[in-house]
Amino acid sequence: MVCEARDAGCFLASIAKTHCKTTEKLAFIAGGETVVHLTGNGKGGRNQELALSAASYISNLPNVAIASVGSDGTDGPTDAAGGYVDSDTYKALEDNGINIYDVLQDNDAYNALKVTDGLIMTGATGTNVNDVAIVLIDT
Repeated sequence: MVCEARDAGCFLASIAKTHCKTTEKLAFIAGGETVVHLTGNGKGGRNQELALSAASYISNLPNVAIASVGSDGTDGPTDAAGGYVDSDTYKALEDNGINIYDVLQDNDAYNALKVTDGLIMTGATGTNVNDVAIVLIDT
């Protein structure tokens, strides 16, 4: 994945949509480094923004989760390594009065994912291979 983080999130969500009706448990793994063009003053990193951007697209897909993480254990200027969303994330944000599109416009994925317990915290790993994104589909 070498593209805008939001585009990668949409792409991974489309993989989930394509395969969510299967009777098999599936995992799709992607690597690379996405970019974020800052339009706001929020807190977050490319992996958090990738994950959050997928949330609205998988909100009606039960048993689907998408995660993205930096192999070095850091994502942007935050203490998180990345983010995790599932089919409940979008509604959980709405229930807390958070508009996902406003959050993405402000580049504030960290604070939104914090509300949903969607931050992946690893600490420094001592390595830096790439970012890793995962789509999980459970039957």
